[in-house]
Amino acid sequence: MTISRRRFIESGLAVCAGLVGSQAVAALLPSGGVGTAVAGDATPSPASTDATGGTSAPYDPNAHSWAFLVDTTRCIGCGNCVKACKRENHVPEKPPYNRTWVELHVVEDDGSLVITSPDGGIEGFPPVPVGVEPQDVSLAYFVPRLCMQCQNAPCTSVCPVSATYTTPDGVILVDQDRCIGCGYCVVACPYGARYIVPSGESSPMGIPGVVDKCTFCYHRVTRGMRPACVEVCPVQARQIGDLDDPADPVTVAIKEKRTVVLKPELGTKPRVHYVGLESEVG
Repeated sequence: MTISRRRFIESGLAVCAGLVGSQAVAALLPSGGVGTAVAGDATPSPASTDATGGTSAPYDPNAHSWAFLVDTTRCIGCGNCVKACKRENHVPEKPPYNRTWVELHVVEDDGSLVITSPDGGIEGFPPVPVGVEPQDVSLAYFVPRLCMQCQNAPCTSVCPVSATYTTPDGVILVDQDRCIGCGYCVVACPYGARYIVPSGESSPMGIPGVVDKCTFCYHRVTRGMRPACVEVCPVQARQIGDLDDPADPVTVAIKEKRTVVLKPELGTKPRVHYVGLESEVG
């Protein structure tokens, strides 16, 4: 059985990140079929920061164009990103409500794809997913998920009160004072990236019953900081970049066509690009 790629880092980093995720992949692969992927330098913050974490000049949304890069060949499924996102953005702890989550994709010998995401991957993954036989697996990898921040977003077009809108720098936000909780945008999103804040829980604005979603941690990015999920990733599987900066590593990767997007046939033009998903969407 041939394994074309792998997603393990050096053992020291794996221990720091929590071995439960990497063990899930290792259990599905034959002995000797796992290579080593070494994490590179941490991506610098998209803007310079001062001692308080703020930018040295007022943020100009017209001077940036944000995009996200997810490297599935690095992700170890540790769940740190999910935990950090919930803490940073006051996302309800219950698993159905996530701004970001992690999936385990398993490709079996017959070409069928099995996707699992127990509790959004927040506590990692079991060694072997239910219903999957390790001897039948040809490929296994983790896929972090989040809002695609589509340039042609169906969620913005269906909102009857214009609560969902796109900022000049390309991030889709929800005005929770305007949102009426109708759920049209939740249904319209083809990536399952939205949820309605349940009664008794608090959204980032403290309003239950409204829609919530990933915002690339816009409140951090506009202060020159990285999103919480990027900050805590021990293997730099997540990066945010400015497409208006031709030297930005994310910009370079996208321009050189070394990435793919999810469901390109829909014409949504996502701003989240993936490395290592050619087997699914390439």
